[in-house]
Amino acid sequence: MNYPHPLIAREGWPFIALSVAVALGVHLYAGWAAALFFWIVVAFMIQFFRDPPRAIPVEAHAVLSPADGRVVSVEHAHDPYLNREALKISVFMNVFNAHSNRSPVDGEVHNTWYHAGSFLNAALAKASLENERAALWIKTDSGADVTCVQVAGLIARRILCYAQTGRKLARGERYGFIRFGSRVDVYLPPDATPRAAVGDKVYATVSILAVLP
Repeated sequence: MNYPHPLIAREGWPFIALSVAVALGVHLYAGWAAALFFWIVVAFMIQFFRDPPRAIPVEAHAVLSPADGRVVSVEHAHDPYLNREALKISVFMNVFNAHSNRSPVDGEVHNTWYHAGSFLNAALAKASLENERAALWIKTDSGADVTCVQVAGLIARRILCYAQTGRKLARGERYGFIRFGSRVDVYLPPDATPRAAVGDKVYATVSILAVLP
């Protein structure tokens, strides 16, 4: 498995290093009791930026979850990026989920979009259209169109998307990161068959959200 950022996401290295430096400094200057809170912050940073390798399901036409979290929407909706009707599945990430984002399908990136916006609670439906967001249009090898949208949240203030137009993505391949709580929306062909239901806990790459026709 091609996995260039093992165990701890590279996006977290500066935050972890800074938190360790602060905790160590307080510890040396004022002792363990005074530094306890800062060591808790270190533990939080490490768990937040964890980026474990994941096994990729081999089922044909499976659409994998692009993020860890809880499914908050499975519905037919309008895809504003490709101007079509679609099956929309949304995964909400809280601050205790891993925040590395993975490609849900094999395919080529045909276009990307970035929209500045608000920072509403990402669990709300209107966050999909009002919050800061970055979207990818991925065309699968079988010709299906998949739109994958990173949406900022109430606490998340930084969307990182590394995929550019023309890039080939493999299912489960890491393509981005969102810092400190957010959601990912996936728009699929309307005749895709959902496998996930609202309330399901899902894991990036491991969990199957739907099956393409």
